[in-house]
Amino acid sequence: ELDVEISFLEGLVKRDPAYVDALQILGDDYTKRGRIEEGLQVDQKLSQLEPTNPLVFYNLACSLSLSGKLDEAAQAVESALDLGYRDFKWLERDPDLKALRKHPQYARLREKMRRMNIDVD
Repeated sequence: ELDVEISFLEGLVKRDPAYVDALQILGDDYTKRGRIEEGLQVDQKLSQLEPTNPLVFYNLACSLSLSGKLDEAAQAVESALDLGYRDFKWLERDPDLKALRKHPQYARLREKMRRMNIDVD
């Protein structure tokens, strides 16, 4: 059960606030449970703990998009791209980024992906 897993992970993270693997799963679980703000807090912490991890910034972008913080979400996607994130097809379909894809800054991100010589269609 998801709530049991969340409680267990919260206990691990309370004992070791820098436990990256537990934080990653906890952030995903919070999002699955609809606890978007808590997931966002976890992703923000992970971005401080793992400042060169493109997947951390991608997940941060998802949480920001779900939170309606679209300017910040666009910046997080750009950071993920700069750090090496390359799953452009998923980025174009990920339901967590639906709001971001409607934001004016997303056109700039699509252009950046195209300049990387990757077909995103």
